[in-house]
Amino acid sequence: MTEVSDSLNLPKTGLILIGMGPGKFSSMTIEAKQAAKLCDTLRYEAYTALWPQNELDLLEAECGEITKVMRPEIETPELLLEMAKNSLVGLLVVGDPLQATTHVDLQLQAAEAGIECITFHGISITTIVTGALGLSNYKFGRQTTLTYPYGGWVATSPLEVIAMNMSLGQHTLALLDLDPTGAGTGQQKPMMPADAVQSVVSMIDKLKNNFDDLLNDSPYDAFKIESLRTILNIPLNDFRVVLCSDMGTPSQNIVSTNLEALSQINGGSMNCLVFLGNMSDVEEKALLRWQ
Repeated sequence: MTEVSDSLNLPKTGLILIGMGPGKFSSMTIEAKQAAKLCDTLRYEAYTALWPQNELDLLEAECGEITKVMRPEIETPELLLEMAKNSLVGLLVVGDPLQATTHVDLQLQAAEAGIECITFHGISITTIVTGALGLSNYKFGRQTTLTYPYGGWVATSPLEVIAMNMSLGQHTLALLDLDPTGAGTGQQKPMMPADAVQSVVSMIDKLKNNFDDLLNDSPYDAFKIESLRTILNIPLNDFRVVLCSDMGTPSQNIVSTNLEALSQINGGSMNCLVFLGNMSDVEEKALLRWQ
């Protein structure tokens, strides 16, 4: 492990949230690498997103031994916080640590326990996607995640978000699930394009079958219903999406397509989708590069 001086003036004890960036060691900020080297213990949060193993090996060789932790250790962090009372604990998080409410909650719990918590931000998929595709980041609405059907249950909220964004002319960044079990304890299987299509089709089918049961008790509900009414009648081959695979890595790949064709496209190790809203002339021209 390379020696590093404590130019960051880190405390002797506490919790350090370290952004790893999108998927390669060289994309971590200098400060993030330095902070990782100075920690007594390193934990790698491996359930919200993943790094390629070879890049993780490079990080470990540079910064010291890394132990993988999953959802239970982060959402019920008693052990992590107890360690942070007596030593400097680094939690490595893919992308930017504070893009997920899970890590914001951890930050708040540390503060409540009187534990100093410092964050070193990383490059986020949220910023990479908009710039790489050539879409205006001002035109993105609320973000969502396409999920596997856990125990046969199909969550329709992702399609509701996409529908309302589209009604406003906004694009939607949809992250793809990692965990078919929903437990967050391992056995991750990053969702592939065909899985994502099946997720959307399952949501469409469920909403069509239960459309008359949707709540309509507020102006928000009424807007959601009208947005869904429109989106449920769009044929899959008219449903414009952009597949983004392994963004920020040498394997990065972007494909502008539609939902019907998407199921025949191979994805990468980590994938996300952009559901397109209204397009400006510049955006349309930019997307021609990815067809």
